[in-house]
Amino acid sequence: MEECRKFYINGEWVDPVTPNDCDVINPATEEAVGVISLGTAADVDKAVAAAKAAFPSYSQTSREERMALLGKIMEVYQSRYDDIAKAITMEMGAPAWLSNAAQAAMGLAHFGTTLEILKNYEFEEDRGATHLVKEPVGVCGFITPWNWPINQIVCKVAPALAAGCTMVLKPSEVAPLNAYLFAQVLDEAGVPKGVFNLVNGDGPGVGAALSAHPDVDMMSFTGSTRAGVLVAKAAADTVKRVAQELGGKSANIILDDADFQTAIAGGVSGVMMNSGQSCNAPTRMLVPADRQDEAIAIAKEAAAGVKAGDPNAEGVTIGPVVSEVQFNKIQDLIQKGIDEGATLVAGGTGRPDGLNKGYYVRPTVFANVTNDMTVAREEIFGPVLSILPYKNEEEAIAIANDTVYGLSGYVSSGNLDRAKKVAGQLRTGNVHLNGAGADVNAPFGGYKQSGNGREWGVDGFEEFLEIKAMMGYTAA
Repeated sequence: MEECRKFYINGEWVDPVTPNDCDVINPATEEAVGVISLGTAADVDKAVAAAKAAFPSYSQTSREERMALLGKIMEVYQSRYDDIAKAITMEMGAPAWLSNAAQAAMGLAHFGTTLEILKNYEFEEDRGATHLVKEPVGVCGFITPWNWPINQIVCKVAPALAAGCTMVLKPSEVAPLNAYLFAQVLDEAGVPKGVFNLVNGDGPGVGAALSAHPDVDMMSFTGSTRAGVLVAKAAADTVKRVAQELGGKSANIILDDADFQTAIAGGVSGVMMNSGQSCNAPTRMLVPADRQDEAIAIAKEAAAGVKAGDPNAEGVTIGPVVSEVQFNKIQDLIQKGIDEGATLVAGGTGRPDGLNKGYYVRPTVFANVTNDMTVAREEIFGPVLSILPYKNEEEAIAIANDTVYGLSGYVSSGNLDRAKKVAGQLRTGNVHLNGAGADVNAPFGGYKQSGNGREWGVDGFEEFLEIKAMMGYTAA
């Protein structure tokens, strides 16, 4: 059992004001592997006060000082890399290979990208007689999810540190152990007291207090659209900046000239990875109606190759979903797909064969899905793919855009110019052409109810800056 009851406030590990134990459950075994304490508004007050007190001095540190700090953090992070990867596998179920190759790796990637941005970023410029200065936004509150936990922590913390902000982090109470290790990394790296603070807790107890706090200048939230709305409402009274990366129901348009084997098998893999627990997963696969049978055959074969099992075992593709709550939600949605008349191509309800314990979900594929079905409308956040037929390119684009979400889109075509043309008509913040992967230098974020603001790269860095104009500063 990992005992992580303390909070990290003002450079010290402190007891919660009111202890309130919460078990951390390993979703592969359904057993407790750690314990944290759930904080309260009183703990938030202490953490915000520390961040506020640290801001005047930290915001005035030089570019070189912040660069040195980021470099030291990366050095210490690397020394704890294996511990972070193992914690992620244990608390949220990602296979060990994924935790090592991607989950933990994204933390280093974001620090490295931010360091390169900081080296050459222009914080000041002149426009005629006016001098413009970009300054740190202030005290930031961060609420992060459990699905890509260290990725979502670092893509907020790294640019905030680089910009000169101070902060309070509330990681997910479902997968908080990696955040605890991360706080240890920052402490060892010598982050000044009060600059980074960690308070564990749930949304009502800590998230709401942080969002509404009058001394917090900015909230950055990643999670469900429902919870994002609550954060925005709580933040509204103090008119603080709010950046949100929320839900998705991304369309994957397979055009008729695409390499079907590559595009469809890749699309299935994209949905199943991380047990379907990615906000930008290509969960709606749009295929030409007259070739749906061909697409079904390829998707069925690809799904059969997805092996669910012990995340520490060799040859496992996906582990369990994160919790019993998520497992039950996914089971209900799979059943709804069946009840509403979608064709079950692979998977279905219940655990995969041979697995009688753990929150494992069968890799599931539906076909003959229409865009008004629940499985095409709601974010399932599990290894569930819906295949939707379309008559022509225009209808494919219309179906893709017929959603309240707009986080990512995917287009496959044998003609790159054609793929670009379709991509230009999608109402999404990201579009992946012909299987292109993520780019940590590119802005990540969505349209519509997928959020506002951007993370990653220069655009993510600039979320943490305010602009000051000083007129009459230079001779015209």
